[in-house]
Amino acid sequence: MFGPKTHCVVVVGAQWGDEGKGKLVDVLAERADYVVRYQGGANAGHTVCIGESQFILHQIPSGILHERCTCVVGNGVVLDPETLFTELDGLHAQGVATAGRLFLSDRAHLVLPYHKLLDRAHEKSQNIGTTGRGIGPTYEDKIGRRGIRVGDLRHREAVRALLSERVGRANQLLGVMGAAERAVEAEHQELVDRLAPRLLPLTADTGLMVHQALGQGRRVLLEGAQGALLDVDHGTYPFVTSSNTTAGGAAIGAGIGPTAIDEVLGVVKAYTTRVGNGPLPTQAEAGVEDELRRLGGEFGATTGRPRRCGWFDATVVRYSVRVNGLTGLAVTKLDVLDTFAEIPVGTDYLVDGAACAELPADVRDLERVTPRYERLPGWRRPTTAARQLADLPPEARAYLDRLQDLSGAPIRYVSVGTRRDQIIEV
Repeated sequence: MFGPKTHCVVVVGAQWGDEGKGKLVDVLAERADYVVRYQGGANAGHTVCIGESQFILHQIPSGILHERCTCVVGNGVVLDPETLFTELDGLHAQGVATAGRLFLSDRAHLVLPYHKLLDRAHEKSQNIGTTGRGIGPTYEDKIGRRGIRVGDLRHREAVRALLSERVGRANQLLGVMGAAERAVEAEHQELVDRLAPRLLPLTADTGLMVHQALGQGRRVLLEGAQGALLDVDHGTYPFVTSSNTTAGGAAIGAGIGPTAIDEVLGVVKAYTTRVGNGPLPTQAEAGVEDELRRLGGEFGATTGRPRRCGWFDATVVRYSVRVNGLTGLAVTKLDVLDTFAEIPVGTDYLVDGAACAELPADVRDLERVTPRYERLPGWRRPTTAARQLADLPPEARAYLDRLQDLSGAPIRYVSVGTRRDQIIEV
């Protein structure tokens, strides 16, 4: 997608997350100079397979696997320093050099142990299906103007005062919920004495860094986490994450202006999955769902939870095209459908007997829709060796054509396996 007039590309999930964004970012990062993660936290999981090696990245941008790429964790991310360094040390153990290639925004907010305790305590009553990684409570502190940012670690005594107030407040809430409390000194020692010496050397004004890179004609890839239907404003609220996952959040979370963005690529599976709670209109019947899950290896990269599986929902993807301004689609996991004789595609919904081509804003309405399906013939032969569109069976090409027509955006990439080379550029 990069070209003479295309220097800034956003990659977003166009369903409920887990669409295979990590692989697409890895492929596109080969042509990029910078890869910027713009929202979310360690609740994301991007899996990239290189040869026989598998890398699961939670906070570090997928571009770290390319030696020439500079990777940035933007101000829109809530940063868990503990898991960041576990991830970083794991990359080093697998032979990935990161020195001078990874930078953290000094404006990014920190996820601290008391945030995780609050998250788990809240989940017991809310039952949203969160990962329990402290993401929601950290964003709550950010919006409530009581968060602690990476740049605050430059001021040791100020951090102690901030922690004293924040931990005290958190303990009051934890006490009401009957949960374990945190000691201020333990939080301070962990953050200031152990983690800050590793964090601060990586810290920079990353918004300025990305702005200057674009001014120099560098190619910048903005990478989101989760998917559009988990956006706190535009998703299936309240069964959503705590940040803006859509392309509009990319400029804010990276620290650049929206006019800097040239293209927006939406990643979709050839079918549909969802992890956590909330509606999934095209969820398949039990036996078929089990088969999709088995063939697709549909278990969360972060939690290990089994994903719910169903057929492609064109209403969802049309909505994503609209709210993200998608200029193209990348379809992943086409090969998972290789053995099916017939493949249903959800075209729209029925609500109280009336046709509905748009996604309802009210989750209660979405829970009672009846999807309408168009049944397309399967191809019943492997697609994993295909490297260009002409290599695909005619039925597979017809399936992709129909997804494109129903979605309203051109398909730019098709993935037929987990490896880097198993991708077709259309």
